[in-house]
Amino acid sequence: MPRRTLNLVPALLLAFALTGCSKLYVSKPGAIEPAEPMNVVFILVDDYGWKDVSYNGSTFYETPNIDKLAATGMAFTDGYAACPVCSPTRAAIMSGKDPGRLKTTDFFGGPQGSGVLKRIESGKGRWNRPLIPADYIPQLPLEEVTIAEALKEEGYKTFFAGKWHLGDTGFGPLEQGFDINVAGHRGGGPYGGGKYFHPFPKEMPNITSKPGDHLPTRLAEETRKFITENKEGPFLAYLSFYSVHTPLMGREDLVAYYQKKRERMGLEDKFGKEPPRNVRQTQAHAVYAAMIHAMDEAVGKVLDTLEEQGLADNTLVVFTGDNGGLSTSEGSPTSNLPLRAGKGWLYEGGIREPTIVRWPGLTKPGSISGVPVTSADYYPTVLAAAKADEKPEQHLDGVSLVPVLSGRANELGRDALYWHYPHYGNQGGTPGTAIRVGDYKLIKWYTPGKELELYNLKDDIGEQNNLAKAEPEITKKLVVMLEAHLEETESRLPTLNPNTK
Repeated sequence: MPRRTLNLVPALLLAFALTGCSKLYVSKPGAIEPAEPMNVVFILVDDYGWKDVSYNGSTFYETPNIDKLAATGMAFTDGYAACPVCSPTRAAIMSGKDPGRLKTTDFFGGPQGSGVLKRIESGKGRWNRPLIPADYIPQLPLEEVTIAEALKEEGYKTFFAGKWHLGDTGFGPLEQGFDINVAGHRGGGPYGGGKYFHPFPKEMPNITSKPGDHLPTRLAEETRKFITENKEGPFLAYLSFYSVHTPLMGREDLVAYYQKKRERMGLEDKFGKEPPRNVRQTQAHAVYAAMIHAMDEAVGKVLDTLEEQGLADNTLVVFTGDNGGLSTSEGSPTSNLPLRAGKGWLYEGGIREPTIVRWPGLTKPGSISGVPVTSADYYPTVLAAAKADEKPEQHLDGVSLVPVLSGRANELGRDALYWHYPHYGNQGGTPGTAIRVGDYKLIKWYTPGKELELYNLKDDIGEQNNLAKAEPEITKKLVVMLEAHLEETESRLPTLNPNTK
């Protein structure tokens, strides 16, 4: 698939100009191998939608620091999370493997199929849905060699801050290769205490707060401190925001700012239908906008630290998200249009992410790629930046992005991308598996009687025109590939509910 310029080019060039960034990272133009192991800053945003960034067309949200990163690196228009919910994607980033292969296919804490069956058989509960969800492993297995462990083997100092949600006691960041863990624990959000504000939840380790403290800012400050103290490198700083996950809470000054902006722009809340849910169709939620703004400011603090410490030229920066924007439940704070649906769904709104990679000397500033990339790809890419040997037996489902980042290739040499979600999402989605080959994407649902869906994303990014019957040969080919993938990865499937007839 060719690199694309689309309408992002003017936005990126404008962002580049407005930030006043005149420094082009060209210390060794076109180099595939860095002169020495690079530092790595990995930034992961929670529940962040593809359209939740101004460089990608949002006129309500303001993200100048993320825009600056895009203007100095490569933005991927077709960047994907490995799953429409958080924990599976996080596991894929850490391991370089498909969530189906790992058996980590739902957010950790979601219902296990065996537990549902026990309740049905005991008469203590009734499951009214047609399928029993698959069982899943509720932690990232310790047997996996994480990206942090791989870098530690190369002499890196490793740091984690923010949302972990990859396992309970014994499966935390310190057990998975990180030297330092700030605020990472089993929970999926900042629940307890003042949540995003003082006092921070007691479950969060190694972080305290005082009146006026705001969690995204503090996480950025802790990351700045680590970078400054380890500037001799090499280091991995993994900043995993709790933002912009619920609870929906913003700084008062920013909420007031966006309330006024909403009024000034004449915005209203509008909703459509994504059965069985309503789906937001306008970006007009002042609190959510405030959360994005504060997160962007925190990103800026970290990027500024790299500049201040003279590290920007030798630091790989990756920016992405763990699933699509929340549009059909829990306040439905954002719209992912033109993408369909959002978090918890296998449609593009649930899996497509703002994705930026800045590799100084390799990526052309302000470049844009339409090559589809996914969560597992960051593992081998980071290894290349670290001048470390690849671990193909580990990152089985990840492909190094170096050929595309260098501009020397317009594809990654793989046949397809897959998403396996054999569960019911809290946001209204149902169990299914999806495959993308070229511009075509097929979704196979497991609910009895539910039809296959085939879309040409080039012509129909909103997935409105189902081509499954009009293109039977393509449909058949993708179904065969999808089923072969499920068999090869030994992915678990949902089963029929014995209570339904």
